[in-house]
Amino acid sequence: MSATIEIRSAPHIKAPRSVEQIMRNVVGALLPVCAFYVYQYGISALASIMVVTATCLLTERFFVKTGTQSGSLADWSATITGLLLALTLPPGYPLWMGVVAGFIAMALGKAVFGGIGFNMCNPALVGRAFAQAAFPSAIATYTPSFMSGRFTEFIPSTLAWPFMVPADTAAWLSSKHVDALSGATPLSKWKFEGVLTPAADLLTSLAGHMAVGPSPVLILLCGLYLAVRGFMDWRIPLAILGSAGLTAWILYGIDPQHYPDPFFMLFSGGLILGAVFMATDMSTSPVTPRGMWVYGATIGLLTVVIRYYSGLPEGVMYAILLGNAATPLIERFTQPTPFGKSGLLRPKRTASYPLHPEYISREEANAVTPKKKFFKNKPKS
Repeated sequence: MSATIEIRSAPHIKAPRSVEQIMRNVVGALLPVCAFYVYQYGISALASIMVVTATCLLTERFFVKTGTQSGSLADWSATITGLLLALTLPPGYPLWMGVVAGFIAMALGKAVFGGIGFNMCNPALVGRAFAQAAFPSAIATYTPSFMSGRFTEFIPSTLAWPFMVPADTAAWLSSKHVDALSGATPLSKWKFEGVLTPAADLLTSLAGHMAVGPSPVLILLCGLYLAVRGFMDWRIPLAILGSAGLTAWILYGIDPQHYPDPFFMLFSGGLILGAVFMATDMSTSPVTPRGMWVYGATIGLLTVVIRYYSGLPEGVMYAILLGNAATPLIERFTQPTPFGKSGLLRPKRTASYPLHPEYISREEANAVTPKKKFFKNKPKS
């Protein structure tokens, strides 16, 4: 009897993959997307990625050291937040504004909830939403991709001093003999000018003199790697893209002159990036299979509705944030039924007996409530 029994808290069986391993693979999948973004816009995009990511890491370290939140820099979550936030900002976004957005993303999007695993919304989108509300003019200023000299000079607005008006990007583009209207995103061109971008330009993002984000094809390939390796659940991005495509197809069928085709709606803007890397955040998305489908379908539908019927050309950010907020409710109504039980036989919580009288036998009724007998076929008096 000298043997001892060691009792530990659950879970007693752990998955072979750790949080650090999953996050590290997500960072690895994001690096090609960031590299292509730098190839498109040059040193301004590189400086934005480095500054925003460094801000997120320093903010994370500060809150961990002060005991405000749990976690560490070794879990790679702050790195993912910084990379995703930088990819959602314009390449010429003032660096000091990027610092503010990175701090808000970590402070309000993560630290205030207690750290990794406790946050309610995606931290990168929290920072992006703050940047759009606080600096609406700067967040809407884009420059064309693949401009000459992008690796030797900054976009003028990148190096703006804090609280100072950024340099006039339109005048800078004119000095390079580039039409300022080419700095509009494909969604903005469609929303405010009625101009549709060719499909090939949307797929590869290789067209010059047009403000486009990272290549959707590259993002899908990186997401496919994560899904095949089991680091991302494929249900969420498939539900988002399927719901958005179906909604756009229905509206396009109703009025093709007013609504763009589903292909344009899927491959323009940040829908692919949001569906693959943001909506799949494990802390802010449902864990039940049915919940993932509902969650993704809701985000896809809201994205199309916001793009079509609001004053904003893009709606992915708000759609995902609303989906994050609805995640607890979605999980509550999509819980799987325990094995061996049925919804009809599930007991009522307010009842004084374990089963409804209509579904229990005479002996069970007598044992549960001896003073009041309930029978399935009660004899008439």
